[in-house]
Amino acid sequence: MYGAERKFDLNSAIIDLGATMKKSQIAWLSAFLLLVAGSASAHHSFAMFDRSKETTLVGVVNEFEWTNPHSWIELDVPNENGGTDKWSIELNSPNNLSRQGWKSTSLKPGDKISVVIWPLRSGEKGGLFMSLTLPNGQVLDELAFRNRNKQ
Repeated sequence: MYGAERKFDLNSAIIDLGATMKKSQIAWLSAFLLLVAGSASAHHSFAMFDRSKETTLVGVVNEFEWTNPHSWIELDVPNENGGTDKWSIELNSPNNLSRQGWKSTSLKPGDKISVVIWPLRSGEKGGLFMSLTLPNGQVLDELAFRNRNKQ
């Protein structure tokens, strides 16, 4: 049928359009997932903390924030000038902490604690939580770093 006029097949055109849209949706979803994965891995980086220095702070709990994605201890630490410095210490999520025996009431404002951290590389007053000792001698720590000195 050389030279015969081709007929337009509406069903084939709709199927082709659907396949093209499906491929486009998959491509956009893949791009989105790659972006989210990149953000998640950046979020869990420890690069901001100096893991070669363990610092022990002794101070008074100003606030214990039992929040996602990370809990925080706001600690008032006496300085050499007779004042106090506010330190922000990042912990794991409440979900992970509760599996390790923590409660939202484990720390209260006014508790005097000794806490071991990896300090911020920037020199700012903050760090990543390793362990702490409560006034009664009870030790609370981070399971992920419990054996850090035995490696």
